[in-house]
Amino acid sequence: MMTAFFPGFFLGISLIAAIGAQNAFVLRQGLQRRHVFAVCLTCAASDAVLVTVGVAGFGFLVTAMPWLETAMTIGGAVFLALYASKSFWAAFSDTSSLSPSDVKIASLSSTIAAALAFTWLNPHVYLDTVVLLGSISTNYGDDRFMFAIGAITASFVFFFSLGLGARLLTPLFSSPRSWQVLEFLVGVIMTALALKLILRVAS
Repeated sequence: MMTAFFPGFFLGISLIAAIGAQNAFVLRQGLQRRHVFAVCLTCAASDAVLVTVGVAGFGFLVTAMPWLETAMTIGGAVFLALYASKSFWAAFSDTSSLSPSDVKIASLSSTIAAALAFTWLNPHVYLDTVVLLGSISTNYGDDRFMFAIGAITASFVFFFSLGLGARLLTPLFSSPRSWQVLEFLVGVIMTALALKLILRVAS
């Protein structure tokens, strides 16, 4: 069974470790210490649901309904573009340093809603979790759910490490300039991903 767990774990890590909108959001929340546990749990639990769906054999839904992928791609592009503009605005207008006691805390519900949007409005997450992991799991026969557990474990380890570990970088972001640079980079990442999704629909 462990021969299925570890491939699932390492493949899961490799798929989610790349810098993306979701990871940038988790890092930002971790640095500001805003509902970090809830954000990490939301992202990891969402991955768990999607991986389970894929391994259970429902990956065909994504390919059977191409309109769903297009709709989600457009929705994801709009959401990323709006969030990018918010990050750019913060980068060029916010000159305060990062002090958790001074940061205005967003509501838990709005923070979780944003985490869900970053996950469920990203069409690539369906290709990675439902389609890719789901199809590869078939190579492990009866142990495919152990493969899924490995991938799910990877999500929990990665997101909680990123979110809770971000506080170690807090001293670095006590400088206003460092925080503005982070906001600018987040904006660039969001914009690039939004453009990529738009070009995907247009092609």
